[in-house]
Parts: sequence; structure tokens; C-alpha cells
Amino acid sequence: MANLLRNGEGFVVATVFDKTGSAPRSDGSKMVVRSSGRIIGSVGGGRLEADALQLAAGVFQSRQSLIQPFVLTGEDAAAMAMICGGQGKILLDYIDEKDETNRILFDEAAALLQQGSKAWLVTALGDPKQNAVPARQQCLVRHDGTMIGTIDGAPGFLAKLVSGPERLSFHAETLDNRLFLVEPIRHAGKLYIFGAGHVSQKIAPLAETVGFRTVVLDDRSEYSNRARFAEPTELVLLESFSRWPGLGIDDNSYIVIVTRGHLHDKVVLEQALRSEAVYIGMIGSRRKRDMVFKELVQEGFARRDLDRVYSPIGTDITAETPEELAVSIVGELIKVRAAREQCGTKKK
Repeated sequence: MANLLRNGEGFVVATVFDKTGSAPRSDGSKMVVRSSGRIIGSVGGGRLEADALQLAAGVFQSRQSLIQPFVLTGEDAAAMAMICGGQGKILLDYIDEKDETNRILFDEAAALLQQGSKAWLVTALGDPKQNAVPARQQCLVRHDGTMIGTIDGAPGFLAKLVSGPERLSFHAETLDNRLFLVEPIRHAGKLYIFGAGHVSQKIAPLAETVGFRTVVLDDRSEYSNRARFAEPTELVLLESFSRWPGLGIDDNSYIVIVTRGHLHDKVVLEQALRSEAVYIGMIGSRRKRDMVFKELVQEGFARRDLDRVYSPIGTDITAETPEELAVSIVGELIKVRAAREQCGTKKK
């Protein structure tokens, strides 16, 4: 979006919010529609996306943002490979390339993402009972409270919008007959899940709901496929667990090892310990962990290397089922991420 504005091109942003039931994408999902009709991103395909494209054409003509409710029938859901229908709203927001504040705001948002800093994009949309959005205002609130752009309101109300338990996720708020969409601008961490079995299948979608970008890696195409893992989870089919492609694992990366069998876990762990990942978790009992650690020490790894590993993985909630294990593991990921953010430094 920043690049389009730098090149003098306005666009429409379609954003899903207030979703209930089954819909192809979650709250905060976005699609950029260009004046040519080309799109970047997706709000889920099917009728929903087709309707958004048609409405965007009208927004380009009026240069007026619009809120459109949607209801997906059972037939729509079936066409999108969902179990049942759902409903929600889509904001079709016109971003004017002639407004210099837009360029400054999106440039800053992109720069903050690159720096790993936090901010919130807040869009005020007027009376939520009206589909037209004549009173649209937008601003970027940095982590230190400074702002780009302007939203009218009582002092301190923006601080309330970007605080509390919802501060890490996209959410909508209604205050004083105005609708506010609050979108965190932050790198919440990239989660690499090695192994595409039943536990991995539960971890990935749960981790995505709390802001992690997930990548599932396996050497079996019958497990690593779209029938088992829906977007936005990224799938990587490995030649073997001992050979990784250029994954770009850095100190904002989290690694979960849930492969089939001890041999694959050890092979993945060896490579994970050579990475800068902030979190390395390996599933299994203490006995299995100690056996793997003993072999790694014999191969030259130091004890301080192994101290980086969370194993047995997850918070202790006596988890047994794949669903319970996913809650335990994602809970630990949240705890580690929160500790890093609270201290304001990156774990080494």
C-alpha cells in the first residue's frame, strides 16, 4: 500500500470485520483493489470476493468509503469448502493518493513493521448504523503514544482503543455513535512447525488467532496439503528434515518440533540450535528429551545450547489430546512472546 501511494496510485482496501459463524477469512483480513481491477491479498474468494470487487468499482467512482454487510448461505459456504454459512461486514475504504497524510501514514506503518516496532492503525467510520462513511478519519498510533493523522475525540480515548486484552488483535469498537476499527501493526512472530501431523494441525490455526504467522514443514505431501491446513498457514514440503530451504529464521522466529519419531526430532533440533530462533520447543517426555540431549552433547553441543530448548513442550495443564496439546504449546508461545515485549529487548 505504501508503494502504491509513492507511485501516485490510489486504491480501495476491503477489510473483513464483525464476522460471526463460518466465513472464509477472519476479522482484519484485507484485500487491496486497484483501479485496474487487479487485487492484492484476498477476503476469501467466491461470492464474497466477487461482491467486494463490484462494490470497489463504485467506491472508485464516488471516492467515498462504504460498509457492506454480508451473509453467506449454506450454498455459498459449500462453494468455499466451509461447513456452514456466516455473516459479517466488509469496509471498502478509499485511500486517496492525493492526500499527503495517507502517504506519510502508510510509509511510517511499513517502516515500523521493518523495525519490529509496534503501532495501531485506527480508522473512525462515523455512525455504525449507516452504510455510508462520510466522517471517515484515520491515524497511526505509535507505541509511545505519538500519532500520525487525526481522529477527533476526547483526550485519552485513543489510548483506550489500543490497550487492554484486545490490543494484540484486530477489533471493532463503537464509541459515541462512531465505529472504530483498530488494527495492530506489529510483527507478532513467525512460527515454524516441523511436522504436519494431528498436533500440528491443531497448533497452526490456534497460533494464527493470537497473531503468529505459521509455517508447517513436512516431507510427506499426504500430510502437508491444503485439505489439512487452510490458508493463511504456509506449507513447505521438505525433501528431508535434514535439508531446510532458505527459511529466513531470525530472532523473531519460533520453532515447534512435533515430527513423527525421535530421529526426525533430533535432526530438526540440531539445525534449530544453530539458528537465532527465540523459542525452540520439542514435544516428548523428559526421558526422550534426556536421550536426545545426551546424543547432542556427544556430538559437540554445549549445555548452554540445550538450555534454550523448551522440553517437554508447553505449559503444564496435563494435556493429552491434540487439541489440549495445542492449547498448552500456544500458551507457552504467548508467554515467551509477552516476556520479550515486556522487557523491550530481544532474547538471545
